[in-house]
Amino acid sequence: MSAGDVRLDGAMERVWGRAVHGCCIDAVVRQPGRRFPGLLMQGDSLHILRSDLAEVVGACERGDLAEARDSAGLLPVGLDALLARYADAWQEHEIPGPY
Repeated sequence: MSAGDVRLDGAMERVWGRAVHGCCIDAVVRQPGRRFPGLLMQGDSLHILRSDLAEVVGACERGDLAEARDSAGLLPVGLDALLARYADAWQEHEIPGPY
């Protein structure tokens, strides 16, 4: 085990896919038996996305619509970047996209 490896307790199923495109925070992978590739996202990136959404919900619950609007406005920017990398990967490899 190298210094960068993390040991997880419990059983984990290993799923092999075909790496279509890699990036520092995500990868586009087509799993065997699947028509379209998927987006693999690191857990910390998923946690950040969830935290950003929780800020919007919290602002709405407090009735602070200006803060909710500001926080919500940032979400599409990050998601658009992920979608762009996803589309670039399947287009680069001439894989028909799901949309």
